[in-house]
Amino acid sequence: MIRKGTFFIFFLISLCLCVTAPTGSAQNVQGVQLRTVVIDPGHGGKDPGTVGPGGKNLERQITLSVALKLGKLIENAYPDVKVLFTRKTDIFVPLASRTAFANNNHADLFISIHVNAFRNSTTPSGSETFVMGVDKSDLSMEVSKLENSVIAYEDDYSTVYQGFDPNNPESYIIFNLLQSAHLEQSVHFANLVQKSLGQSPISVNRGVKQGPMLVLWQTTMPAVLVELGFLSNAKDRAILISEDGQQKLAAALFNAFKLYKTGYDTQLQPIHQNPVTVIDTPKIQKTDVTSVIYRVQIFAIGRLLPSNAPEFKGYSNIHYKKVEHLYKYSTGSFTNKAEAQAYCNKVRKDFPQAFVVEDIITER
Repeated sequence: MIRKGTFFIFFLISLCLCVTAPTGSAQNVQGVQLRTVVIDPGHGGKDPGTVGPGGKNLERQITLSVALKLGKLIENAYPDVKVLFTRKTDIFVPLASRTAFANNNHADLFISIHVNAFRNSTTPSGSETFVMGVDKSDLSMEVSKLENSVIAYEDDYSTVYQGFDPNNPESYIIFNLLQSAHLEQSVHFANLVQKSLGQSPISVNRGVKQGPMLVLWQTTMPAVLVELGFLSNAKDRAILISEDGQQKLAAALFNAFKLYKTGYDTQLQPIHQNPVTVIDTPKIQKTDVTSVIYRVQIFAIGRLLPSNAPEFKGYSNIHYKKVEHLYKYSTGSFTNKAEAQAYCNKVRKDFPQAFVVEDIITER
């Protein structure tokens, strides 16, 4: 039995080890393209996932069907993209094994496909996409608990997941410390997914949300968990269980993938690897004076914080930039990149995912 204090330490150590992509992978070179995508059909085998009325229509079967259809669409359109599946048959795969599979194959994108359900209501409908993080809303936490509860099917899950208990609120406190280095790109893809699914037969858009999902927390690439619709809703269910409905949902996911890949492949720098370089450099007039300031980005979240917020852990000289609906917070100010990197190494004791960013300053 692992003590609670040890759980926190192990969790942070494992996080530090997992957030850096392997040296020499395609993600570390300029001009990269999206080469590998891992598609994860949720649940499987002895884990049925959500179940429709009367014990029919199992989530594990729906997710597998949609995943295989999505993979085929990607393979047909992009023969140069390696499409891998965490499972291609109705078998049980532990959550940690799914993540490890994506990491070991140096995937550029991880898509986990699921189906939602409400126990006490048939009203909720629509799709929602989760990225790694903490959302304090009751509904988001309930979905997270439901998806994480599948670890109970695994042998010795308490050791594998370092003491994590999906039903213990204290276990979720640690997720407040997780500021994914890939959050911005995960949110970007999630937004594309939701926009595309909004044009599918299940058109209700429940939005992009953050959730402490175990299947996402160790991924070393942008990753999302998609809830396609509700088996507890009759209209959604009819679409989810039909061959035509599954094909259209797969097509919607493919459309999001296509848009994401197009943007990914046109970047001059990898969009999810350190150091982050400002790509949209402003046009400089002859009278402009420019300089480059190096800062250390510590996290990105969806709200504006006061300068004395406890999330900064006492650090001063805090800066932020708003990118879409995310606030990207950084600390320090250096004209020398090596000095910034040295500072970043110190900051990582408090923010393991910290990395150096460039800030181009233009004065007229």
